[in-house]
Amino acid sequence: MLEDYEKLKRLVESAADDVAKAQGGNKAAGTRVRKIMQDVKSAAQELRKKVLETRSAGE
Repeated sequence: MLEDYEKLKRLVESAADDVAKAQGGNKAAGTRVRKIMQDVKSAAQELRKKVLETRSAGE
């Protein structure tokens, strides 16, 4: 579970430069940010699933 959390953090951190560029009007950076955010969404869902599995296993 910790590995999934670290992956999620790395994905968010990797978007920082492109977010700044997208804010400045760079359309290609905006496209990259949207792709990374889709990856963030998937990684967050995977982490959520593992947290629920861990909680269910403890009951």
